[in-house]
Amino acid sequence: MYIIVGLGNPGRQYAHTRHNVGYDTIDVLAQRYHIEVDTVRFQALIGKGVIEGQKVILAKPITFMNLSGQSVRELAGFFKIDEKTELIVIYDDISLPPGQLRIREKGSAGGHNGMKNIIAHLGGQEFLRIKVGIGEKPPGYDLADYVLSHFSTEERKCLDEALVKAADAAVKIITDGAGPAMNEYNRKVTI
Repeated sequence: MYIIVGLGNPGRQYAHTRHNVGYDTIDVLAQRYHIEVDTVRFQALIGKGVIEGQKVILAKPITFMNLSGQSVRELAGFFKIDEKTELIVIYDDISLPPGQLRIREKGSAGGHNGMKNIIAHLGGQEFLRIKVGIGEKPPGYDLADYVLSHFSTEERKCLDEALVKAADAAVKIITDGAGPAMNEYNRKVTI
């Protein structure tokens, strides 16, 4: 079984913002595989289903971004998964250009508060993650305001394509493993 967690903030005012690309990727997977992500459990909206023959839980923590680890810890504990190989976390990354993906098997939070909280609650950094580039904040811009802002029209087109690729990457991890997924999706993109 795999648990695929997309990070974001609940509420209409945060929908489709830079910080919610994890939620948006879960929506792509849910639509593609006909999984209803509408049950509130483990401090998340979750849906159970099957992706390419594997049982999965799709989850969108509703704790707000900075407390995402509470939900992830509850999910991982209840379903007794191997966090190193059966947990995939999808989230935004300001150090990557809009639309670029980066898959990693472990690593630091890189300044991302949601990831800091997950690492703290899991007690380690070894779990799969798919980072979706949202671009660097402009000079003089507040980081919180930036990550809670919406994409420009040009960025949005690139991002919509990236969300499909992030969903594809999660499926590739499930079917072929992290190594092949990294080989295929850790490539630079241009907008």
